[in-house]
Amino acid sequence: METDSALVIDRVVQRLRAFNRDFSQLMGLLGPRYMGSGLSVVEARVLYEIVHREPALARDIAAALRLDPGYLSRIVGRLLKRGLVERGRGEDARERPLSLTCTGKSAYDRLDRTTAAQTARLIAPLGEDGARRLAALLEEAGALLFGSKPGEWSLRTFRPGDMGLITARQSILYHETYGWGRGMEALIGEITAAFLRDFKPEREQCWIAERGGRMLGSVFLVEDDTETARLRLLYVEPEARGIGVGQALVKQCTAFARETGYRRIVLWTHAVLESARRIYAAEGYRIETHTHDDFGKPELSESWLLEL
Repeated sequence: METDSALVIDRVVQRLRAFNRDFSQLMGLLGPRYMGSGLSVVEARVLYEIVHREPALARDIAAALRLDPGYLSRIVGRLLKRGLVERGRGEDARERPLSLTCTGKSAYDRLDRTTAAQTARLIAPLGEDGARRLAALLEEAGALLFGSKPGEWSLRTFRPGDMGLITARQSILYHETYGWGRGMEALIGEITAAFLRDFKPEREQCWIAERGGRMLGSVFLVEDDTETARLRLLYVEPEARGIGVGQALVKQCTAFARETGYRRIVLWTHAVLESARRIYAAEGYRIETHTHDDFGKPELSESWLLEL
């Protein structure tokens, strides 16, 4: 196990270093001047810190960027000499806060616009889907490497491509967690295909929970008969559990069913899916049970009902 872990870490180390090399070249970080500004990358970053901390103390910038104080002092000296930065008066005479001059603000604004435009040009060829994927991957990498907090999640209705993603993710998760095999994957695929083929916009809907373009979960509400709706395929990604995604998806189904004029919602689930069952119970569903072994191993399945 230790050898396997070491091999994984070594591969990640090599991949991360390769990415850093490629990204540095892609963004023009290797040249003496950043984005044609006349500033080095470090000088540009110090300007950024001053803008977002203004008025800023040199010791705070050094700590945030992990720079040697003497090295930072020389950088600040060059920025002062160019008229981009000025020192103010602080409560402690030994700590004079830094701020940008009018010239410095103009220079920073130009650099910021140039950097944003250059980055947009790099992302544009990815298209809308690629941009969403990149945003989601960057957010996940930030959480893993820097401990940054993930952004807010939201609900939306389905769009092209979602059915394939839902089928794949649920099949993978159910197989990894419960050992359910091809029978479950076939069932999920049949449900999602039928939803697209027979979709009734005024009577049915699928909602996706997402954050930064990454799918966190989903649920379907479809017509069973004129008075009955069926909740199907509720799932939440492991990374999003415990933050209210499942509850929000189920409540969205309840609200839609009431607005549409259904008198009840029914669903079919399994006793082993404890988190989902707690959500259904909290929403007011009641239960009946029976057994089956459609997915390669005996499971206790349950039919639930919510009167609206």
